[in-house]
Amino acid sequence: MAIYDYRTEPLKDYSKKENQTAYLEGLKTVREYLGSEYPLIINGERIFTEHKIDSLNPSNHKEVIGSVCQASLVEADKAMASALETFEYWKKVDPRVRADVLFKAANIMKRRRFELCALETLEAGKPWLEADADIAEAIDFLEYYGRQMLTISRIDDVVLSRRDQERNEYMYIPLGVGAIITPWNFPLAILTGMTSAAVVAGNTVLLKPASTTLVIAYKFVEIMEEAGLPDGVINYMPGRGSVVGDYIVKHPKTRFVSFTGSKDVGISIYENAAKVQKGQIWLKRVIAEMGGKDAILVDEDADLELASSSIVTAAFGFSGQKCSACSRAIIHEAVYDEMVELIKAKTEKIIVGNVEQYDNWMGPVNDHLAFAKINEYIEIGKKEGKLLTGGTSSDKTGYFIDPTVVIDLAPDAVLMQEEVFGPVLAVCKVASFEEGLQVVNNTEYGLTGAVITNNRFHFEMAREDFHVGNLYFNRKCTGAIVGYQPFGGFNMSGTDSKAGGPDYLVLHMQGKSITEAF
Repeated sequence: MAIYDYRTEPLKDYSKKENQTAYLEGLKTVREYLGSEYPLIINGERIFTEHKIDSLNPSNHKEVIGSVCQASLVEADKAMASALETFEYWKKVDPRVRADVLFKAANIMKRRRFELCALETLEAGKPWLEADADIAEAIDFLEYYGRQMLTISRIDDVVLSRRDQERNEYMYIPLGVGAIITPWNFPLAILTGMTSAAVVAGNTVLLKPASTTLVIAYKFVEIMEEAGLPDGVINYMPGRGSVVGDYIVKHPKTRFVSFTGSKDVGISIYENAAKVQKGQIWLKRVIAEMGGKDAILVDEDADLELASSSIVTAAFGFSGQKCSACSRAIIHEAVYDEMVELIKAKTEKIIVGNVEQYDNWMGPVNDHLAFAKINEYIEIGKKEGKLLTGGTSSDKTGYFIDPTVVIDLAPDAVLMQEEVFGPVLAVCKVASFEEGLQVVNNTEYGLTGAVITNNRFHFEMAREDFHVGNLYFNRKCTGAIVGYQPFGGFNMSGTDSKAGGPDYLVLHMQGKSITEAF
């Protein structure tokens, strides 16, 4: 099965009655196990601990999705021992067998698609379309990395041999035990991509998911088990980042760390992983994606309908809680006023509410901490610029913040520089396309960005000078597709690991050159 056999999983059309009915049935299925207790999974063993945390529905924070056991250092030690022991076996399993586990898991996800979508709606606050795209992307990662592993395992001819003197071979071998630390905003897609890439490459892992989406992570591990993954390859280890997270990052037997999350946590992980511990015989590899402050640059001759739609969709999809979200709109002064009115009109049409209802396009933010932080940024924005629309919120039932647009901001304003990770759009005016490029590059991040223009020379200028890992022309800056738009950024956006691309699996392996003299 070659990489070119890969096809993305189609999104569901929710204008069709049968899909709406199936989604509602998925919600019923999930509600049947709401409030269940979830153990750790170490070497296949279910381990219940005294310390638990409740995963809450952010649309209705009185509703408990599940009560999830939390690991201490005792369980972390046990998980490390399990992963080390299993690695000695798993690293020698035929890559075709490892890949087949991923293909089977993809098929299980397809069968359980509406249940998984519904679980994301309840636990992560994802609207129907966003949840469906998340599940489809998880399936894509499994299909793509499985095929990529099959391709990588057949590279006997990538190095030259010298005739009548020697035969040279080049092969990739697994790294070892990895710490996989995953985010809540793509609770199945990113978790699946990070974890499946590590295990299909022959590694074993300690999986520490984000604390607000632990039930989704547990269901993923169940799916991998059902697909035939041996015990101990993935060890499910929820726990406090400052305790369990630090422990597995610093552990001398941890070979690599794969992280997606905030810049501050990413920097801390990078520092801790860099320090060689007693008994450590390698330099740990870090694969990190740490967020962005992404911009859409609108030129004076742009299609303004396209530009405004792209900005609003990218800014407020999933309440702006995407590392690729458009948090800055940088607009040429010749079209600034008209664009501001279009953005305002489109933003005020957004329906906010409990995302169990299909018509609610935008739902809650993640939790009470996010709610408080985002509101603080809105207050800062009101002082730095002019509030165009939004700025209101309520956490009475769920963590709801209305889509907010602040205009007339200076390029160096706090709202133009710092990652808010919520439904807040900062708008800035520039006098020229060249000035716009200077503004898009004046943050510490470099993840995604977009240019809306009909000027071919400006495309070429942006191609060279717009410094981001994922650049889009005449479309929004969110929605990278596995296998088509490898995803990862520059600067403080991370290590440019390019998830869903041709180089990603190799980050989880090391090259070995073998020469035999004749």
